[in-house]
Amino acid sequence: MKAHTKESQSTMTPKKALAFLEEGNERFQNNLKANRNLLQQINDTRDGQFPFATILSCIDSRVSAELVFDQGLGDIFSVRIAGNFVNEDILGSMEFACKLAGTKLIVVLGHTSCGAIKGACDHARLGNLTKLIEKIEPAVYAVEEPKDEAVRNSKNLEFVDAVSSKNVELTIQRIRRESPVLKELEDDGEIKIVGAMYDISNGSVHFYE
Repeated sequence: MKAHTKESQSTMTPKKALAFLEEGNERFQNNLKANRNLLQQINDTRDGQFPFATILSCIDSRVSAELVFDQGLGDIFSVRIAGNFVNEDILGSMEFACKLAGTKLIVVLGHTSCGAIKGACDHARLGNLTKLIEKIEPAVYAVEEPKDEAVRNSKNLEFVDAVSSKNVELTIQRIRRESPVLKELEDDGEIKIVGAMYDISNGSVHFYE
């Protein structure tokens, strides 16, 4: 499989980009890999890159977007931060990726048993991590069940995963609210913004439509 070119990127649609990721995750789950020569892809991309998707994911070592979607060099822009939330810099990166570099899809990828989400559920406070946790905590408050504070913590993995899912939802809302550039691209059908959840127990990605 060769790296994407300007021509292949130009024929890409948001729907097709999503299908590419879904197919890649199917290969990953079945321990299959597309036949690609990474050294050849280095050569193919030395004069330019034409990725088809931008993926915001957590720094978790088990959730490498290139691996879980079976993508190669030059295929995706990968943005990683603990808790997969957005700030001004990440929004700017996404605007570059979509408006200037031509990607057709933004995926906000959360995952099960997320350590950053667990920290937010426990309202952890530690150095600079405190500010990061505070950015995720709105998702904790937005999950209404269970109401018993005794079980609204990191030991309740069902609650943790519910918060992780809500965090994906709120992050997408922030992208649309705080980036008129991306909102306009989506409204015009040039890109699609979707959420997804990666299951660390089996390697599957569930997309939220």
